[in-house]
Amino acid sequence: MQFIMPSAGKWIAILLSLLLGIAALYARARTALPEDTDAGHPAAKKKRSRLMMAAVLLLWLCSGLTLSSFGLGEREFTVSISPTRMDLFGFSVSSTVFVSWIVIAALALLTAVIRIFVIPRFKETPRGIQLVLESAVSAINNLTKEKYGSKNEGLASYFFALAALLLGAAIVELFGVRPPTTDLSMTLTYALVTFVLINVYGIRQKGISGRLQSFVKPNAIIAPFKLLSDLAIPISLACRLFGNMLGGMVVIELVYYALGAYSVGIPAVLGLYFNAFHPLIQFFIFINLSLTFIGEAVEEQMA
Repeated sequence: MQFIMPSAGKWIAILLSLLLGIAALYARARTALPEDTDAGHPAAKKKRSRLMMAAVLLLWLCSGLTLSSFGLGEREFTVSISPTRMDLFGFSVSSTVFVSWIVIAALALLTAVIRIFVIPRFKETPRGIQLVLESAVSAINNLTKEKYGSKNEGLASYFFALAALLLGAAIVELFGVRPPTTDLSMTLTYALVTFVLINVYGIRQKGISGRLQSFVKPNAIIAPFKLLSDLAIPISLACRLFGNMLGGMVVIELVYYALGAYSVGIPAVLGLYFNAFHPLIQFFIFINLSLTFIGEAVEEQMA
């Protein structure tokens, strides 16, 4: 990185945008906001919003002009499908595995802190963190009951833990770490667990013979197609989750690369979407499809 002395015009633009941004913030602070019942409340609120927007844009322009004075040299945009590997105690370990361990440890520590210090005793009327956690548990429990039935022992707990792990794996990208869900081997592992659950619950409900007979219903001629369809489930689930999560990471990297010195704030806002809202959608689809396939494996017996 090399500092390039700005021209006189650029110095003027930097100072002017900085002063105007500070002035906009000062004007917003000096603009009084009347009570909600006052007739001038809407106009004052709109004026304060416009001043804040102007201040943010001016300061963003100032930061971009300043950072553009630092030459980064030639840059090349590359995306690696496979994660890097590292040496850990003499063993070659994928960064995906290492980051996943960190996420699991962080979740375990967070769970212990919440249970010991935040919710030492559960209350009959939940509030705060207890209300949030109970709502999340109820949502997963209701989803498993809807897809599988009332006898959903183990499934709700597994999918709740999976959702927490996947969300934690996505949030690490906010800290500049590649999320484990952008590794096909990781998403394939999750999908293979779903494949095992499909057959385990199917055999538990129908028995081995009943599970095998489901491939020849309603006609034995479709058995090969049903078998191929079942074998394609883990591949489909893994590639769908992997592709969507890798695509989100690539979009963020492209924004950083395209904006260059002006990549201040904008990637962070987009990161909140691609690292929070977008993963939640993908995890819901993954879990919903997994439960649907498990439900299909046992639906005849349930009926």
